[in-house]
Amino acid sequence: MTSWPALRRLLALGVMAALSWHPAHAEKADRTKPLNVEADNGRYDDVKQLGIFTGNVVLTKGTMSMRAGHVEVRQSPDGAQFGIATADEGKRALFRQKREGLDEYIEGEGERIEYDGKADVVRFINRAVIRRYRGAVLADETAGSTIVYDNVAEVFSVVGGATAATPTNPSGRVRAVLTPREVPPVPGAASQPGATLRSSPALGEKR
Repeated sequence: MTSWPALRRLLALGVMAALSWHPAHAEKADRTKPLNVEADNGRYDDVKQLGIFTGNVVLTKGTMSMRAGHVEVRQSPDGAQFGIATADEGKRALFRQKREGLDEYIEGEGERIEYDGKADVVRFINRAVIRRYRGAVLADETAGSTIVYDNVAEVFSVVGGATAATPTNPSGRVRAVLTPREVPPVPGAASQPGATLRSSPALGEKR
């Protein structure tokens, strides 16, 4: 019999595999774009390369944007940028970014969002939700307690728990809605008529 820890690992791997998306990284040009911040209040320490902003904070960097009540931004000596967005009580912070070469956007929410510009990883913590839009149409949506989105591998992993609980999901279980990607038709392929459905004999009835 499979032990519970082993079963949990298998389930986690299954979720990660199932939620892998078609390879297309986040917009590459975003890395070289300047970081812009708007807020009601702000303080920047040039020595520590640390900025703290509060009150309706809007952060943008190319196609990437973050919105929250409180945002801390730090830059490492090698130029990598890191951000922590914390929502006001009862609300969730918002993250959004375009995918490279596609008319698709990744949008995520959480009470706390951690952005690691060096590893190109985003973490959505507590009442986390991540969505993929094809144009303006919602394609996929997944909710959990914590969601870790790896822009490089184009994979995200989801953990359920009490902090994922909502009025519509009191158990806090991971929930996902994944829309199949449309496959273009093969040129020159002849269309085949579909099979005709017929009734099945009732139980106990001879064929």
